Amino acid sequence: MTLVRQWRAEDGFTLFEALVALALMGLIMGALASVTAQWLPSWNRGIIRAQRNEQVAVALDRLTADLSAADHVTRSDNLPLFRGSENGVMFVRSVLGPNGRPGLEIVRISEINDRGSPVLVRMRAPFVLLQPGDPRTDQIPFADPVVLLRMPYRINFAYAGLDGKWGSRWLETGELPTSVRFDIRDVEREKVISSAARIHVEMGVPRPDPSTEQEATQTPPSNGPT
Repeated sequence: MTLVRQWRAEDGFTLFEALVALALMGLIMGALASVTAQWLPSWNRGIIRAQRNEQVAVALDRLTADLSAADHVTRSDNLPLFRGSENGVMFVRSVLGPNGRPGLEIVRISEINDRGSPVLVRMRAPFVLLQPGDPRTDQIPFADPVVLLRMPYRINFAYAGLDGKWGSRWLETGELPTSVRFDIRDVEREKVISSAARIHVEMGVPRPDPSTEQEATQTPPSNGPT
């Protein structure tokens, strides 16, 4: 009888042991919650920063690839189709992508208003011969919009010619800019990320000096019959 009573007394936990276990579990869970509350905001900020850095890197690659491939294609008035402003740029390049047909396309990269927030969007349209003068973008059937940048990032374009001087606009110049710079600004952190894309320009063959050409074509004096 004594052995049976002793076995029953040692079977399971007592109420005191259960309360102690619950108290210890509460302390452990409280410590974990405190630690999580400290590192979770930093973790979220790190994830957001990594996503934004990836977004900027993709946008820089896309801008560099597009602007570097700009072609010297003229309009009906023999001026190259290239329109540059501080907030956007429009140009002609070869069709990009494995599913596109060989040919030319008009590309426009500019900021648009999306629900009250500026968004940098890339759009394209099949190349058509435009009328003389500054082309109206609303008359070009742009499609396939791709978002390159969202807030807190903003972009500014600048253009340089053969003289190396930078300006915020490039219109009706008769040639393509030699370089295009785009400054991506982080509005929240007030940080600027700059990059530049070199545009290949097929320069015309330089005309020779008339005096040099005349001297080269003159027949040397003869000393007598040969």
